[in-house]
Amino acid sequence: YEGKCVFCRIARREEPRTALLPCQYEDLVCFRDIKPDAPHHYLVVPVEHVRNCKTLKKEHIPIVMKMMEVGKNVLQHNNFSDMNDVRMGFHWPPFCSIAHLHLHVLAPASQLGFLARLLYRVNSYWFIT
Repeated sequence: YEGKCVFCRIARREEPRTALLPCQYEDLVCFRDIKPDAPHHYLVVPVEHVRNCKTLKKEHIPIVMKMMEVGKNVLQHNNFSDMNDVRMGFHWPPFCSIAHLHLHVLAPASQLGFLARLLYRVNSYWFIT
């Protein structure tokens, strides 16, 4: 737990202005992005402080898989069902705004604006899916 990390505080329910969305796992939280780039833009965050996607190791595969599952579930819970029009991924350091692992879940990807298409470009130098 990093007391100065906003995502750690959100995960520990210490940020009352951030509404958490339903999540089936206790070691993850999900909430809306404060600056959405798509009609559906959610962040899935582990409760445990993991610095970023560059620090992931083989043993993190199960948590990343669960993060993706939560992303799909929150979309379905919010009546979005076209899983072919979804973009999920991580910003690669140094392009992370917050140094706590967070999966971006964006839908419909076909409605991303010009700048968002660049920001969340599939497997680019700065965003990995």
